[in-house]
Amino acid sequence: MHYEPFIARRYLRSKRRRSVFPLITVLGIAGVAVGVMILITVTAVMTGAERHFQERVLSVSAHLIVMRYGDPFGDYEEVGRRIGANEAVVATAPFLYAQGLLRSAKATAGSVIRGIDPAREGGTTTVLPPETLNLLADDFLRRRNAPGPPGILLGRELAGQLGVGPGDQLFLLTPRAMNTDVARVPAMERLQVLGTIETGLYDFDSSLAYLHLADAQRLMAVGETVTGVAVRLKDIYQAGPVKARITAELGFPYWAKDWMQLYHNMFSALKLQKTVMFIILTLIVLVAALNIAGTLFMMVTEKTRDIAILKAMGATDRSIGRIFVIKGMWIGLTGTFIGLTGGFGLCALLQRYQFVRLDPKIYPFTRLPVDVQAPDVALIVGFALLICFVATVYPSRRAARLNPVDGLRYA
Repeated sequence: MHYEPFIARRYLRSKRRRSVFPLITVLGIAGVAVGVMILITVTAVMTGAERHFQERVLSVSAHLIVMRYGDPFGDYEEVGRRIGANEAVVATAPFLYAQGLLRSAKATAGSVIRGIDPAREGGTTTVLPPETLNLLADDFLRRRNAPGPPGILLGRELAGQLGVGPGDQLFLLTPRAMNTDVARVPAMERLQVLGTIETGLYDFDSSLAYLHLADAQRLMAVGETVTGVAVRLKDIYQAGPVKARITAELGFPYWAKDWMQLYHNMFSALKLQKTVMFIILTLIVLVAALNIAGTLFMMVTEKTRDIAILKAMGATDRSIGRIFVIKGMWIGLTGTFIGLTGGFGLCALLQRYQFVRLDPKIYPFTRLPVDVQAPDVALIVGFALLICFVATVYPSRRAARLNPVDGLRYA
């Protein structure tokens, strides 16, 4: 039986009443525990925020969009058929993007107009529920028999800026060619608000508006052309390879962008914040590790006589060093376990109770999102234990190099 763990365990509990080692040991454990707990909680919140942003963005935007250099294209049905032949593709839908100015009786606001096909849009995005898509489709069919203003869906914040709601009317001003004049004269069209939508992202809710694709084509005077084709994939993380295959299949002048390219700045900022927070909070564990190193240095000084006796009895330098490594790692393991328990408990509380309320105009959520991922936890535990181990190396080597004669002489 190895004696090193037994001696290390005895050193953790000093029987001398005036010894400060039990208190220092507790402080070392507490430091590691607090560091690990904060690391797990903050990392879980940052991961949850990134996941929440991703879900919100992908509810509005397709996984992949295919467009054409230059003008809109009219062969979108054929393009959609060729894209849909790819086994990684779930659905495709044409769309038309344009900018316009919405004016109500109370205010005026700029908007991004998105023309969609209600029958196919639900296959590529999820922001519009089926009943809302049916509302847009039914309005278009109704106007075939009873002419009236086209229906439009507005983002919640955009509707609030204009001071309109379902049933109200407003005007859309769009630049389009009039007759054969060189100048582009704005055209005005009266629209009726069918309803409002909420994406959870303020930038979208304050600028996005939906029209039936046929209405958008007529209002923008683009004929039977579209801006591009939206694509939904089976695996969003395979968007890059699928994009390359589709681009190669279609050839020039078609090009494609995946969701990671479309929102690269947003996700890069989130990952950078997560990395910076991890580095900063790791310093807490580093401070606790320095406390462990100080404890071991003091222990080596106090236990000089014991070390000398052990060496005189035949203990090797490696065995002496192992005793102090085991002691330091026991402190690190105990603190890490307590920190894990505390971190999981705090994450559970944040998920269940709304301690912090966030402004929905700034964040796409009103409470802190928490998502504990096993790789993040493993990384935190690994870093914590590595730092604790490094803190034990020098004190254990110093104890191992102690001369037993000097230890017995000066102890």
